[in-house]
Amino acid sequence: MGIKYEFDQGLQNEVEDISKNLFPHVKLDRIKCFRSYGSSSRNTIARCHALGKLLQMAIGVKGWYAIEFLHENFEKLSQEEKTKVMIHELMHIPKTFGGGFRHHDYVCDKNIDIFHKQYKNIKQGNLQNGDRKLKDLFRW
Repeated sequence: MGIKYEFDQGLQNEVEDISKNLFPHVKLDRIKCFRSYGSSSRNTIARCHALGKLLQMAIGVKGWYAIEFLHENFEKLSQEEKTKVMIHELMHIPKTFGGGFRHHDYVCDKNIDIFHKQYKNIKQGNLQNGDRKLKDLFRW
């Protein structure tokens, strides 16, 4: 049957909220979230896909990103782990939003935990998103 993809507005809303609070460089009008069904992958939870530079030039558009959440694996996670996965995937998107990716030397558990803690503090009202100092900790 193959893999089936569906746009997921709930995941889109969550990713947009995380982006607004932690990753203001993410262009919300050029990122979409999908659930995939039917993958045989046992270890992959989510994937970030990009429209690369050559295709952007070929079809005359700017960078686009799609985040795929593998339903069978993603749904096994707690809400906190799901949020960390969303943060992980968003961290792959560089500040240039040009179709490239940040690598796992930057997108690592230590940095994900820092962003997750910051996001929890913002959501609990302990910080305003403008008060955070993440930009001082990370070079985009």
